[in-house]
Amino acid sequence: MTTTEQTSSTRLRIAAAGSWRFGIIAVIAFLTLVDLFATQAILPSLVVKFGVSRATMGFAVNASTFGMAVAGIGVALFGRNLDRRNGIWISLAVLAIPTTLLSQTDSIVVFALLRVVQGLCMSTAFTLTMAYLAEHFSARQTTGALAAYVTGNVASNFFGRLMSAAVADTFGISTNFLTFAALNLIGAALVWLTLQKTSAMMRADATGEPARAAWKSPLKNAELRACFAIGFLILFVFIGTFTYVNFQLVAAPLSLSPMALGLVYFVFLPSMLTTPLAGRVAAGLGPRIGTGATLALAILGLLLLLTSRLPIVLGGMALVAIGTFLAQAIATGHVSRTASRDRAAASGIYLASYYAGGLAGSFVIGQIYDRIGWTACVAVLAAVLAGAIAVARSLKSPTP
Repeated sequence: MTTTEQTSSTRLRIAAAGSWRFGIIAVIAFLTLVDLFATQAILPSLVVKFGVSRATMGFAVNASTFGMAVAGIGVALFGRNLDRRNGIWISLAVLAIPTTLLSQTDSIVVFALLRVVQGLCMSTAFTLTMAYLAEHFSARQTTGALAAYVTGNVASNFFGRLMSAAVADTFGISTNFLTFAALNLIGAALVWLTLQKTSAMMRADATGEPARAAWKSPLKNAELRACFAIGFLILFVFIGTFTYVNFQLVAAPLSLSPMALGLVYFVFLPSMLTTPLAGRVAAGLGPRIGTGATLALAILGLLLLLTSRLPIVLGGMALVAIGTFLAQAIATGHVSRTASRDRAAASGIYLASYYAGGLAGSFVIGQIYDRIGWTACVAVLAAVLAGAIAVARSLKSPTP
């Protein structure tokens, strides 16, 4: 074999290994976050089961974002010396417990508390995985790895909602939660089998400083503070949109059935194709213009949600998903590249801010929806995205 052939063969093996690695990352992300948004697909059915208002049920379902935010802060404070792999698989194994208990409760308070516990487990796994990726990949590879992770997140939105609607409609709500508990255990097993084969964790951010000092450095960085704010606003809009648009879809004149409501979430399919391009968008346009352009696309999608024609509404939902997921991937990659040290802390704070935004969006948009209506919700959501675009103007391309 000639030198050229050997070089070509080596490159092919490296490319294949990279594709396999990124595929595993996406699957782990899918199994980590599949519980987070799947329950939104059965919101109308849950409203009937628990006999509460739409805003109350929406807030209870999204109470998981409170747990996500709390766990993000916890990992930021105390996660520097946690073994990443063990932390991830144990979190996913424990996640199966509250997911199973959700199948048994008839109390809205218990339901909300179990969702909080789910959020604690999911966020711990999510934050540790983000830190793991930043520590195991070069700076150039990190954006691609994180884009693969966000792509898995997109897939969890799509397949999770579709599966939830189908299982709940066919076998009932209890079986739905038991199915997702099984997925939690599969995720734990996958992490155990795959991440143990990687190299030892690099601890470039562990400098022996007190745990409370870990989160101070990211908060002093203006670039990171902007990313934290953008993350907050992105999930505010995403949760606010995809929680309460469900009620618009089942109401007249659209009047979709529960099964049809699940099929609606094919709108996430385009996002699975576009989100992996986040690295190229960030590299080509820079984080400032890239974030602004993708969020502008989401604003256009929001405006389309004001129509009463289903194809246009679905197109609007697809644009909101594409824009927000691309912006999230760009912001996540920017956090990892900008945080030269204390990456676990930076990732934890970003996730805490991100999911706090989701909880705020669930509450605020729920109140507006019940009191004023959907048009006012869309106006507020568009204004929030405009605010995120304004914040993104302060982002700068990192120095190589």
